[in-house]
Amino acid sequence: MKLFVYSIISAFLHISILQQVCCQNPRSHWTLLPNILLVEVDGSVGQQPLSCLESPEELMRRDNKTQDIFWKKDGVQEAQRGNSYLVQLEESLGGGNYTCHSKDGSLINHTVVLIQEEETQRRKILVKTDQEDYLRCSAQNYNGEFHCSWTWHRSRVGKVAFIKARIADKDDTQCSVDTSVQRWKCSSGQSNFSCTVDRSGDGISCQDEKHCPYAEESQQVYITVYVRTEHFLVENYSKHFFLSEIVKPDKVRISKVNKTMIKWSYPSSWSSPYSYFPLTFQIKQLRGVCKRCDNPCADSKPTKSTDICQFEVKHKAKAVCVRAKDALCNSQWSEWSHFRLRRGKKNKKNKRL
Repeated sequence: MKLFVYSIISAFLHISILQQVCCQNPRSHWTLLPNILLVEVDGSVGQQPLSCLESPEELMRRDNKTQDIFWKKDGVQEAQRGNSYLVQLEESLGGGNYTCHSKDGSLINHTVVLIQEEETQRRKILVKTDQEDYLRCSAQNYNGEFHCSWTWHRSRVGKVAFIKARIADKDDTQCSVDTSVQRWKCSSGQSNFSCTVDRSGDGISCQDEKHCPYAEESQQVYITVYVRTEHFLVENYSKHFFLSEIVKPDKVRISKVNKTMIKWSYPSSWSSPYSYFPLTFQIKQLRGVCKRCDNPCADSKPTKSTDICQFEVKHKAKAVCVRAKDALCNSQWSEWSHFRLRRGKKNKKNKRL
């Protein structure tokens, strides 16, 4: 008798342990957007339940006809029937477009299931370039706009599934999307971001409509991009920064040259007034002209730094390079502007590249 009771208890404990293990996968799930469910998995075998009719009112209206409901995955009819459906999870498999239908075949509901592997898993969708992060972000000025780009893995080009932009790492931000133009809106008490996906699909442009360029930055911008493949695998990539850390002016425009002096102007996209947003400049003087070089300014070292927009050129210089950066922050330099000088003949003009 004792042996029988012990066997029953052991069997019950064994079933409980199996149920606990099963429930560990999926690790979690949440609604990314209406009718889009993101399921985080750990690679083991598991199940994720779906419901066709979710509200009690719908169930009462259907009465006892829920057994007539049938399911399709990616357009192929499944064996499971009824209001509930169990998505079979194993490794990164299980994602798809699940639809439920009434007896006559009409569509009742649909759910796109996206699979996200644990953060510890190796990233598969985007790749790093050199020593940079997955997301590369820059801003032309302090007006609250910035651009982030990435590099797709050569065998896993996908598309953006979700964007979340916010000020500080807080969860009160609400995001929505206009799928017709791929525009995302993320609003909170502190910010109101609008982000659009580039036509190329490998970048986003964002603007915080509540940003004040004249106020000192006290909190960072947090940007998270969810990308997915055609096989319903999704990964998220995040970056946070102050605008002063990613600001990179556009090229300066060299506007006037005579025999001894060159002059240039601030980029038209730079924040104004210039007295509040000053730039500093570096100059290179080149004695030789490399006509076949893609970037003739890259090799030599800067010869002069200045905060004014003019410079007296040495007589032996054949070309001049100028670049700019924010004078008050340790941010990025602009790309070089190259200016080739022609000397000697009076009827020859200087040529700007």
